[in-house]
Amino acid sequence: MDLSNAALLLAAGLAAGTVNAVAGGGSLITFPALLAVGLPPVPANVTNSLSVAPGYAAAVVGSRMDLPRRRLLAAMLPTAVAGALVGAGLLLVTPARAFELVVPFLVLGATAVLAFQDPLRRLVGNPRDLLPRRRAGTVQVVVALAAVYGGYFGAAVGVMLVAGLALALDATLARVSAIKNLLSAVIGLTTVVVFAIAGPVNWAGVAVIAPATLVGGYAGARLVRRLPPVVLKTVIVVFGTTIGLYLLWRALS
Repeated sequence: MDLSNAALLLAAGLAAGTVNAVAGGGSLITFPALLAVGLPPVPANVTNSLSVAPGYAAAVVGSRMDLPRRRLLAAMLPTAVAGALVGAGLLLVTPARAFELVVPFLVLGATAVLAFQDPLRRLVGNPRDLLPRRRAGTVQVVVALAAVYGGYFGAAVGVMLVAGLALALDATLARVSAIKNLLSAVIGLTTVVVFAIAGPVNWAGVAVIAPATLVGGYAGARLVRRLPPVVLKTVIVVFGTTIGLYLLWRALS
């Protein structure tokens, strides 16, 4: 890896860490950067998953004041680990083409759910009006599906988590974003373990990108706490739409 490649990956890591903390989708910055320095797609995807995980951890530290009570989190974390294991396993043993065609619609669908959150809540019911068991079940389904996706590919997993949790939880968007950061960190850590053992990792790429995502992740999480809810929601919807359209273009090209 020469100096210009290292500079490209460093800048990509800083930007990705910030984007992941604010909206999710930072992998769409680092993944193309890894491809640009010459890595094949599967090693680039595996290396990318390991590289961005520290940024999620930094985002958790930056948003820790907005995290909810431990009981709610404790119920989500095992589901996130299990889903991430399934997704990482799928990446290592199955062809990617079919999933690539589905992913853009998942991202665009999640973005639409967030964009039309209020009308959907009127249609399906406000979370505070749901029975506790039904609300808890809905949250578990959201976390499980997002974790499988995050273990497999990861780009825009934050958008999916925010969209689903915002619909299922009676919480501010800042709190939902903090939960998203924690779950993303757990999903990322799980994939790190799997890919470090069994994946074709380019450790030089990880060494350059990972520290940069730490800085970007903490800065992005602090920024979220200062953004008005409507601005934060708009930013996430714009990022989600852009990511979904980009993935659709790449899958069909």
